Amino acid sequence: QLQASGGGLAQAGGSLRLSCAASGRTFSRYVMGWFRQAPGKQREFVAVISWSEENTYYADSVRGRFTISRDNTKNTVYLQMNSLKPEDTAVYYCAADGTPYRTTDVTILANFGSWGQGTLVTVSS
Repeated sequence: QLQASGGGLAQAGGSLRLSCAASGRTFSRYVMGWFRQAPGKQREFVAVISWSEENTYYADSVRGRFTISRDNTKNTVYLQMNSLKPEDTAVYYCAADGTPYRTTDVTILANFGSWGQGTLVTVSS
């Protein structure tokens, strides 16, 4: 199970930090990711972190503003969002890869088999 939290309302230029607590599996074996879905749009990749914590990947639209991290001792993945823009408004979902120790195709949405319930982020201009 994945439980996301930390969403809310922020002004443009502001910051929010999302958290996602995992249970029921050996968290440290799996790639973890954040995806988002804006109204009327498809769910899209935001950021991914490897199971080893060594590698992170970002969508072009958030690179340099968002930072993904994980704490395997707490079974938690984070998304620090800075310099928020109105176009960041969306429901944000955390997800866990379905295959342990994956090292390729880590940003592919279809590879993520477990999803949290989503947390709404609204950025006002």
